[in-house]
Amino acid sequence: MADKKCPDCPKCLPGWLVQFGDLMSLLLTFFILLLSMAVMDKKKVEEYFDIMRKAMGFLDQTQDTIKRDESTNTSKDASNDADSNAQDTAAAADEMSQIAQEVNEQVSTQSEQVQITEGNNEFTLDIPSSIMFNEGEYNLSNKSAKNFISKIARVIRTMPQTFDIEIIGYTDRSNFKSDTIPRDGWDLSALRAISVVKELIKNRIDPAQLKVSAYSSYRPKSENAVENRRVEIRFVSATEQKNILEKENFFDRVEQ
Repeated sequence: MADKKCPDCPKCLPGWLVQFGDLMSLLLTFFILLLSMAVMDKKKVEEYFDIMRKAMGFLDQTQDTIKRDESTNTSKDASNDADSNAQDTAAAADEMSQIAQEVNEQVSTQSEQVQITEGNNEFTLDIPSSIMFNEGEYNLSNKSAKNFISKIARVIRTMPQTFDIEIIGYTDRSNFKSDTIPRDGWDLSALRAISVVKELIKNRIDPAQLKVSAYSSYRPKSENAVENRRVEIRFVSATEQKNILEKENFFDRVEQ
């Protein structure tokens, strides 16, 4: 039986259809190449999906989940920072306490003992003026006093740079007056604090960490005049202060 061949008749496929199919295939290949070379805008794609979620009612739950995750991560970071600050403060206070103990072993009277007090992310060294200064003087001429400051500076250099260091000078309630500097208790308390600051700077302490305060006799520690003649070195965590300022702005409190 002979093979039947399709004759060239109007019922068969037209010749242009083959060319049209080839053209569509080429166009499809061209658009695939364009897509493969195109740069996807991630932001626009996310905006498109957000619009689609809004239209389908899925966005609220997704956004709430994201916000909860962000708030949880923020609280964890804040908690870790607080723990780290507390550990740094405790470690630095322990080292300062050892230095104070070494000095106290060489002091004969209780009124000349160096004391250390700890607070929330801060601690203070209370140093009697008699350990560092001669009576009525403000220059650190005593070699043992300079050695004491150098030991403190050595500990400060090992501490993180998140501490602000305030040196505070005090005097007793004596009516000290002079025509030359120091002229009164204010001059004496301020100049003694400045002398300690300059000695710390000589021992490679960053001046940006340091500040000076002086209260003369107006913040007495006790009724004992000897105890009121002192210099305090106060270490405060700068990170903790920043967190406090972020929580409540000063001008917000003024407007209330």
